[in-house]
Amino acid sequence: MKMAKKSSVFMLCAAVSLSLAACGPKESNSAKSSSKGSELVVWEDKEKSIGIKDAVAAFEKEHDVKVKIVEKPYAKQIEDLRMDGPAGTGPDVLTMPGDQIGTAVTEGLLKELHVKKGVQSLYTDASIQSQMVDQKLYGLPKAVETTVLFYNKDLISEKELPKTLEEWYDYSKKTADGSKFGFLALFDQIYYAESVMSGYGGYIFGKDKDGSYNPSDIGINNEGAVKGAALIQKFYKDGLFPAGIIGEQGINVLESLFTEGKAAAIISGPWNVEAFSKAGINYGITKLPKLEKGKNMSSFIGVKSYNVSAFSKNAELAQELAVFLANEKNSKTRYEETKEVPAVKSLANDPAIMKSEAARAVTEQSRFSEPTPNIPEMNEIWTPADSALQTVATGKADPKQALDQAAETAKGQIKAKHSGK
Repeated sequence: MKMAKKSSVFMLCAAVSLSLAACGPKESNSAKSSSKGSELVVWEDKEKSIGIKDAVAAFEKEHDVKVKIVEKPYAKQIEDLRMDGPAGTGPDVLTMPGDQIGTAVTEGLLKELHVKKGVQSLYTDASIQSQMVDQKLYGLPKAVETTVLFYNKDLISEKELPKTLEEWYDYSKKTADGSKFGFLALFDQIYYAESVMSGYGGYIFGKDKDGSYNPSDIGINNEGAVKGAALIQKFYKDGLFPAGIIGEQGINVLESLFTEGKAAAIISGPWNVEAFSKAGINYGITKLPKLEKGKNMSSFIGVKSYNVSAFSKNAELAQELAVFLANEKNSKTRYEETKEVPAVKSLANDPAIMKSEAARAVTEQSRFSEPTPNIPEMNEIWTPADSALQTVATGKADPKQALDQAAETAKGQIKAKHSGK
């Protein structure tokens, strides 16, 4: 879901499967007896509760408990938890974007999870890393997404697809006429522009030796990032992108041009599969193109997770439920109902999942991608970076000048808001 951006399969051997089973509802008779008569509340994403309906019923039967499912937009659940948690009306288990984990932990909203290593090993490295803060685990991944390339098969065949972003530039030069376009992307936003900038060596935050993000090391204005932004600017400067896809309404314009058959290809995400299908577009999906020298465009990996509220009065049982909902069997069932790609490693090559073109594209693109940074300081990157990229797109500033200003602004905000850490 695209809201993940600001709040944007990888997916066992028999031994691991047994380890998972040991953490499910049949883990212990004592847990079952002590939970009898309890009630848990799960906040699930909008229109996604069908994916966990059977799992919840099985958990209720095994533990003799009642589980109430409430649907809420997953990117806004933390916002509601801030009010409902202390009031005693919040959930026991919630779902949220991985990039909000750090902020939620800092605010004391999430309970640390204590699960066996065998459970953690079920998931792809990137997805489980998104749930870690200071080497502690605060959630279990349930779905992953990346940006991918959608193309209109009535305008361009799979064999004709340019392989690199530079080739897409050349294709667009030949086809764009002001009303119809070749390739389009929301490159005035860091969520999408990072795919190009990081390909040349740019990055959001550097990492320390233990793999944790270093908020004092900002790379959105290094040499590689500037080079990537210069390539981005060419698409706007040469009229290959319409002015309407700059700013807040850009996403609506981009999607409309694609559904109206006026754009051969766009960068979007699996959240649009249903919408484009309903629009009757004869589309294909593939990973993002390469850059020069053969390096593939990157993207942010968005991770949805199950997390336990710090305000839960049944935290141990809530953890059991989170583990159960995110296990291999229930992750596959959830995919079958919601089409959201699971984060379980063993499902990466599952025939039922890999028959989906969207799932295959997300799986392949994930190989070149990084999780959206989950530390609170990421909140200070979005707006300055987007503002800088918009000045680049409109030609009001050169890439280096714009990105230098964005980095300075972000550093100032981090110092002002997070220096107490």
